[in-house]
Amino acid sequence: MGSTSEFSRRDLIKRAVAAGLVAVPAMSVLSACASGDSGDGKQVDKGQKSAKNPLAVNESAPLDVVIFDGGFGQQYAKDAEAEFTKAFPKATVKHSATQKIQSTLQPRFNGGTPPDLIDNSGAEQMDMGTLVGKKQLTDLNALLDAPSFDDPGKKVRDTLRPGVVEMGQFDGEETWILYYAYTVYGVWYSRTNLEKLGAQYPETWDDMLKVCEAAKKKGIAGWTYAGKYPYYLPFSLYPFIAKIGGVEVLKKIDNLEPNAWKDPAVKAAFEAYYELYKKGYILQGTPGLTHIESQTAWNEGKALFIPNGSWVENESKQTTPKDFRMAVGAPSGLDKSDKMPFGTLWASGGEPFIVPKNAKNPQGGMELLRTMLGKKSSQNFIKSVSSLTSLNGGTEGLVLPSGLASSQEALAKAGKNVVNPRIQDWYVALQKEKIGVGALGEMMAGRLTPDEAISKIQKYADDTAKDDSVKKYKHK
Repeated sequence: MGSTSEFSRRDLIKRAVAAGLVAVPAMSVLSACASGDSGDGKQVDKGQKSAKNPLAVNESAPLDVVIFDGGFGQQYAKDAEAEFTKAFPKATVKHSATQKIQSTLQPRFNGGTPPDLIDNSGAEQMDMGTLVGKKQLTDLNALLDAPSFDDPGKKVRDTLRPGVVEMGQFDGEETWILYYAYTVYGVWYSRTNLEKLGAQYPETWDDMLKVCEAAKKKGIAGWTYAGKYPYYLPFSLYPFIAKIGGVEVLKKIDNLEPNAWKDPAVKAAFEAYYELYKKGYILQGTPGLTHIESQTAWNEGKALFIPNGSWVENESKQTTPKDFRMAVGAPSGLDKSDKMPFGTLWASGGEPFIVPKNAKNPQGGMELLRTMLGKKSSQNFIKSVSSLTSLNGGTEGLVLPSGLASSQEALAKAGKNVVNPRIQDWYVALQKEKIGVGALGEMMAGRLTPDEAISKIQKYADDTAKDDSVKKYKHK
């Protein structure tokens, strides 16, 4: 997710509402944003399809692009736009950037005049499920079936990392979203600070507790997290649940199945995390910290571990010591009965790009995405923001910074043991405001026990399952 004010960053969100900073019901805002269907039908004429123009872009039509201005910034998009105008010199690109995607674009969706391409990320991310359910997006399969930017012998879809196309699908073969970044989630740490304790990254929960106890004796906290935005906790908690009970546990949760949250793996994972609180291993004051404040405290060596995504390297670079040697670890194992091996990891597409159905120049929007998925633009993104893209590979010849190199290593170690919880993009309000703020944040602050948190979350999930106004999605 690349953001200075959100989680999903790249993918995910409503942080301001979840934190009680916006006095509007979240779902009504998001639904309103997607309610407009009054396009005037004045799409530009298509251009001449050719080998150099496989999507039949109108070579003189203007292109309207809105980028989320977060942790990834916007320069990578401007650079790709420059490549676009080289290919289509008669075209002009209107580039806009904002951290308030929903409030900026809601009037345009309602009026039927949305941009041609949107980086739908940040605290005010528009709800993906609502946009799809209200039929407000263009199917991107035309892009995915077009020749790739660098190799006309390969389709775009065949150059993407595993799972990226599926993430953009909901309940059919249409692909509504193209996730441009590729995020590795987990427990982030400093190799340097662990070495100062004479410790290595703990592969078991017993070892995790031992490392935290050793740190506590030195006046260092074991963990911190974004206390004001506790939906960061699932970045390490969800793959921990999968490691303990298997990937099917997460699928049942995604599917809103009855009693999914009462699975023994969930209880075991919640009790393990609650133990961090009970033993005093959480940095004092963490429940009141923003994501930036918690990352800064971690950079300053006040805590060893933080659950986060791979955007953290770029987002926190202003406060990261030069000898920090940032790295990501997969969730520590609970015990020998775990269903999945150590190394099990959550990794998935992030920074969701969409082409609205009522866009004036949808071919241009898709062509810019095709350009961005070329090796030149992809490597530019990797070098400038320390994050992978959804282009499979693309790092050849690059010297990767510590955190990004660690992400690559973690992905290689995980192999096929990569999980991708969908609740975060299928049910944004449930994930952020209810599970995150309403339950996990309360549990980690000591205001709910694990059993109380589980009961609360199960009710939230059941209520969502029964709510006819919320479109439901299932794993295939």
